[in-house]
Amino acid sequence: MLKFISFGSGSSGNCYYLYTETDGLIIDIGVGLRTLKKQFRDYGLSLSSIHYVLITHDHADHIKSVGSISHECHLPIYATENVHEGIDRNYCVARKLPSDMKRILEPGKSLQLGCFHVTPFSVPHDATENVGYQIEVNGINFCIITDVGDVTDEIRQYISNADYLVIEANHDIEMLEQGPYPQHLKDRIRSKIGHLCNRDCAVAIAENMKEGLRHVWLCHLSEENNHPELARKTVESVLRSYGIIAGKDLTLEVLKRKTPSGPYELL
Repeated sequence: MLKFISFGSGSSGNCYYLYTETDGLIIDIGVGLRTLKKQFRDYGLSLSSIHYVLITHDHADHIKSVGSISHECHLPIYATENVHEGIDRNYCVARKLPSDMKRILEPGKSLQLGCFHVTPFSVPHDATENVGYQIEVNGINFCIITDVGDVTDEIRQYISNADYLVIEANHDIEMLEQGPYPQHLKDRIRSKIGHLCNRDCAVAIAENMKEGLRHVWLCHLSEENNHPELARKTVESVLRSYGIIAGKDLTLEVLKRKTPSGPYELL
């Protein structure tokens, strides 16, 4: 059985875990390794169950502990060449990756990692490079799209494939506009290489989801410019305007910023 846990989702640190009885895959490692070890123990898990690490992009909240986990657990790190170069340059990564643990991904090119069939795809964001992932296991299609400046045609296609979807709902537009951020930062967040707002996230789901989409998790919420209940209600409202009822047609949840969510069983 495939299961999913979020160990953190937001600017304080992002880390997602997909696993079966025999295989495990981490997506991003922006939380502290000591904290992650404790959280794994709390779930009756061990870091030794992780066999692969996928990285979306090279911002600190996604890569903080990538070198540490690779060294300590002797784990290969999969990312695009540009993202690996960004990791090497990022001063927030105190322990750099050993060269023999670097694995290069190419957007649009699938690969098999144990039981996981992984396809990275391009996602617009102001990082060195950014990708989302479609991960297939035994006919189940899991898709994660975070730090999204613009919903491209390619992203729409991957949403339409998903049985389970993790997608960014970073900010509420009014909260951002009325909030304390300087104008240049507001402009950056709203740009096509920034972050996805609640309403645009909802429209992307509503206009592209397939009938069999079972569960949507809203991820990477801003602490200053959003609120979990506001994000959920906004997305629910937009979905309803398209005739899609959360709780009936699909399950909708908001991932917690700093504490684990799950485990969820993906059937």
